[in-house]
Amino acid sequence: MDLKALKDSIREVAFAHGFELCHVTRPGFPDKHRSGLDAWLDSGMQGDMDYMSEPVRRERRKTPASLLPEVKSVITVALRHSPPAYSLEETTQHREQGVIAAYACGDDYHEVMKKRLKRLAAELDRLLGPHEQRVFVDTAPVLEHALAEQAGLGWQGKHSLTIHRELGSWLMLGEIFTTADIEPDEPAAFHCGSCTACIDICPTRAIVAPLVVDARRCISYLTIEYRGFIPRELRPLMGNRIFGCDDCQAVCPWNRRAVAPEPDLLAPRGENLLPGLVRLLALDEAGFRERFRKSPVKRTGRAGLLRNVVIAMGNSGHVPFIEPLQAALADAEPLVRGHAAWALSRLAGHGSRMEILAALQQALDAEADSAVTEELRIALEQTRKTT
Repeated sequence: MDLKALKDSIREVAFAHGFELCHVTRPGFPDKHRSGLDAWLDSGMQGDMDYMSEPVRRERRKTPASLLPEVKSVITVALRHSPPAYSLEETTQHREQGVIAAYACGDDYHEVMKKRLKRLAAELDRLLGPHEQRVFVDTAPVLEHALAEQAGLGWQGKHSLTIHRELGSWLMLGEIFTTADIEPDEPAAFHCGSCTACIDICPTRAIVAPLVVDARRCISYLTIEYRGFIPRELRPLMGNRIFGCDDCQAVCPWNRRAVAPEPDLLAPRGENLLPGLVRLLALDEAGFRERFRKSPVKRTGRAGLLRNVVIAMGNSGHVPFIEPLQAALADAEPLVRGHAAWALSRLAGHGSRMEILAALQQALDAEADSAVTEELRIALEQTRKTT
């Protein structure tokens, strides 16, 4: 089998397993990605993801060949998911509901892709002969967008995500590192031009420069990866986003023609499309685990998700939220109690000021957690100033 026929066969197998794109590169990329990673980490833009700055992990990200002895090729694949089921304007019209990023409205892509990548890797033994290989889906120190660009799968856009000319950026990436020698594809060219739509739309101004996202300000990081109390100055900017954020992709011109894939292996579940905030806040631990059993949302844990939910309630201006937020002041999780106090102070100007003051004071008198105590004190102060 000649080299072109071999690669065509690999792509056919990849397509048969549900991947819409399949490209190949050597285990490396230009120095701009290494220097960019160093500058990003040295600036502390990884936030609390300290593992990324560990010397061994940092060097592995910069040196893909270190992930598999004698690796010769990296097969990069993409699985497409449905675009958001609603426009940015529509999300602001439903402030009693939460917004979950489009990729997370169905099954967990890690599980879906990992199974399919392993099956693909097994079939490659038939095409390439026995060889060593490792599969990755966002679970290892891999600069996946840099590798995808080098493989010609798509270029890294100014929002830092991979963009394909025909399919846009609603893509999840995976890689197979292999010791098989496969002819590489040509790198992708950059096609963002002078467009800054993604930078301009970011609610928290997290895209501080083209291809540079400060995780400490990014709603996706704050609502998913971050485990602490979200900075107060960023909470109002989160709106009703409770898991991730699609704004930078939603305005990208390359996504104008994006449609749902067929079949859609990450098909959104109806209950995850603008879910009601009150019902989510009512979830206990068992209810949370059942509700998000096969969903990426389980990554936040109940405390993280309900923290995001009460922030969305505080941003809603919706007076009926006052009662469930008062109940949340007694939640078992400090994260929920503290952010519920903030949310109530935000709603005090919409009515029930005295009721909110009484609830906050009662919670403060009973509170033992120092971080929550601080939130309650500030919330009381803000509520007293409300007219």
